[in-house]
Amino acid sequence: MKLFRYLAKEVLVSTAAVTLILLLVILSGRIFNYLGRVADGRMSFDFLFILLGLHIPSFIQVILPLAFFLSLLLAYGRLYIENEMSILFASGISKLKLAGYTLGIAFFITVLSAAINFWISPSFEYKAQEITQEQDKLTAFDFLQPGKFEGHGQRATYIERFTADEDWMENLFISDVSQKSKQYVPSQTLAQYGELVRFPEHDGLQYLVLKNGVRYEGKPGTGNYSITTFDTYAIRIEDSPSGDITDEKAQPTLKLLQSNEPKLVAELHWRIGLVIIVPILAVIGLSLSQVNPRQGRFFKMLPAIILLITYLGLLIWGRTALEKQIIPLSLGMWWVHGIFALIAAYTFMMFNQVFSRKAAKLPNLNGDSNA
Repeated sequence: MKLFRYLAKEVLVSTAAVTLILLLVILSGRIFNYLGRVADGRMSFDFLFILLGLHIPSFIQVILPLAFFLSLLLAYGRLYIENEMSILFASGISKLKLAGYTLGIAFFITVLSAAINFWISPSFEYKAQEITQEQDKLTAFDFLQPGKFEGHGQRATYIERFTADEDWMENLFISDVSQKSKQYVPSQTLAQYGELVRFPEHDGLQYLVLKNGVRYEGKPGTGNYSITTFDTYAIRIEDSPSGDITDEKAQPTLKLLQSNEPKLVAELHWRIGLVIIVPILAVIGLSLSQVNPRQGRFFKMLPAIILLITYLGLLIWGRTALEKQIIPLSLGMWWVHGIFALIAAYTFMMFNQVFSRKAAKLPNLNGDSNA
């Protein structure tokens, strides 16, 4: 039991470290994407980190098997280089018993991966989709910052300040382009005050109410040009209605089990695949981690990574093939796991020296010898 705890500590600590590093790399790329959406006025800054946090389980569900596999290679490789494995084998620990310990560690990762894939990730993705829909309902006026132009080109908005008492927008400038008679007509509106009025009881109906302003519409220098002065001017703002969340990543696993739709079946097999991959990679990692101290701990890292990339590549292709019905739904992605289960069995037999064992020659009791 002490040996199992020692091996588990070595592998699991490395797995946590590798998972954290890979997660930070992915998050750094995503945060720049979200900052671009904030700059374009498509997302409020308040929801940026909330949305990013809700996507973390989806990142971890792919990262975790990779991190476990790499950590197994690194941890066991170090034990071989420092001759700790040689001492274990000399103490009577067989390679079959080492495989049992390794699968015990893999069982913990498998349970964690199953919880993330089948429950945590879909729940968080559903919440992320809800927040995204709420963000889509927001208008450009919800993202306005005083003293700064928002938008680009001929579509831009500017407010000087918000009033302290009633939170009205003060000194507005709105530039827009509308299509009339198959022609694009620019317009500019200036107003002393403005307010965004919503009517939640009427399916989210909302208006921009402007006070004391003037509106210019048409191309300057042409006869078709109008100037309108107003005391109160209301502009209806189109709202994006909320719809059902249909993204397969946000669907509960129970719904996937009851569906025959190709996309949902592919998502189900993808979730199952990211769980099954853990014990298969554990056996492959155990076998390929055995190195000679003269070879170095990274000697078999390249073939191991090639196998890992091939495994994931086939899973991704199989998911796409299921969605497009290139392969039958009944076959799913079990064939991919079958191929690599055979590879795992072969590498383990090589690791356990099944093919290199030779029958021992019995001594000739009669003293006869062949010339």
